[in-house]
Amino acid sequence: MITTNEEEKEVERLLSDEEFEARRRVVRENAKHVLRESGLAEMLRAINKDQLKGRGKFEEYDSIVLFKWGTGYTRRHIWVEISGNTIRFRLSPHRQCAAPVPECDGEYHIFTSAMWPDRHLLYTELQKYYAKPVAESSDD
Repeated sequence: MITTNEEEKEVERLLSDEEFEARRRVVRENAKHVLRESGLAEMLRAINKDQLKGRGKFEEYDSIVLFKWGTGYTRRHIWVEISGNTIRFRLSPHRQCAAPVPECDGEYHIFTSAMWPDRHLLYTELQKYYAKPVAESSDD
């Protein structure tokens, strides 16, 4: 059986699609694992239940969770990104922090897996972002 160049390209594309989806599943599973093991998923749900009375909304992506609440004029969010075994909270644009914990690169506050056992540290950081969340720009 002779295959044409087009058939070979189609097979390569299908393989690359399968590889992409497999990598994507691994990233998603890792993010779920990190959120569960760190206790952050439960902390976010508790804020939504206790402080927002269930009015918050979660948008989940492969390695990102956006927790949103508010109206069109007061829309706020907390952006959490999982990168490997680190939890990264997206910040409002600011200068790099001087504090050694959490690590700060000027765009994210970063919590490594070594910091997870200190649930109070993670909870305090989460409460800080709930108290002063990132405001979303108006779509109007």
